Amino acid sequence: MNNYEIIRLRDRSELLEKTALWFHTMWGIPQEAYQESMEDCLKGNAVPQWYIAVDGESIIGGLGVIENDFHPRKDLAPNVCAVYVDEAFRGRGIAGRLLSFACEDMHTLGIDTLYLLANRTGFYEQYGWEYLCMVTGDGEEEPSRCYMHQYK
Repeated sequence: MNNYEIIRLRDRSELLEKTALWFHTMWGIPQEAYQESMEDCLKGNAVPQWYIAVDGESIIGGLGVIENDFHPRKDLAPNVCAVYVDEAFRGRGIAGRLLSFACEDMHTLGIDTLYLLANRTGFYEQYGWEYLCMVTGDGEEEPSRCYMHQYK
């Protein structure tokens, strides 16, 4: 059941194209946009970072940490983005492990506070995220919930 592992993309650069394609397929954002951000991840800066959960050769979940997740609140940075777990693997705590792994890793890179925009209530709170405020994303009509996580 827990035969998956979580990988930092910066540790497995050969997975860049496969990872960019996977995120593109899940979210519909152009693959090139993911690939460009992932290439920046490999340059050694703290942000952006990308994380994937893999089961064998298959990517089953992932998330990124980028400077801004397409909203006007530049003070709420960096942002966790593109959190996704394949439906067949949901309910196993994979998203929680990805979130915890990313928060821990970002702490080692000197970043203790992360932000996240989402429309879900009750999900992120169970992983230590606190509701902060409502933020309207670029091009969005309705505001989203902005959560904050501080490494403790």
